[in-house]
Amino acid sequence: QVQLTESGGGLVQAGGSLRLSCAPFGRTFSNYAMGWFRQAPGKEREFVAGITWDAWNGINTAYADSVKDRFIIDRDNAKNTVYLQMYSLKPEDTAVYFCSVERTLASMRRGHAEYWGQGTQVTVSS
Repeated sequence: QVQLTESGGGLVQAGGSLRLSCAPFGRTFSNYAMGWFRQAPGKEREFVAGITWDAWNGINTAYADSVKDRFIIDRDNAKNTVYLQMYSLKPEDTAVYFCSVERTLASMRRGHAEYWGQGTQVTVSS
């Protein structure tokens, strides 16, 4: 059974930084897109960032406009782990962040994921 285990959430002041990690257990996803979604109270889940890597196409990343230039997604295929480094956090970034795995980055950007983590809370105080 595949499990995506997130870590790194917490409480931070506006302008601060956090780093989220996601380690899948039960399977490797070297040819899949891995990424992050978030859901704020009373809002729908939204795509945040995604990344793919393969030996032929290299690394491809995608970001939501709201986090572009502030968040960086990276993955370590040797550790089967994806990271989300978040800088210049704003109160509107407060949400539960979900790790996800999907066949393609394009599909993930449309809101789809084959696997989901349980989520980790990120709270940004003003």
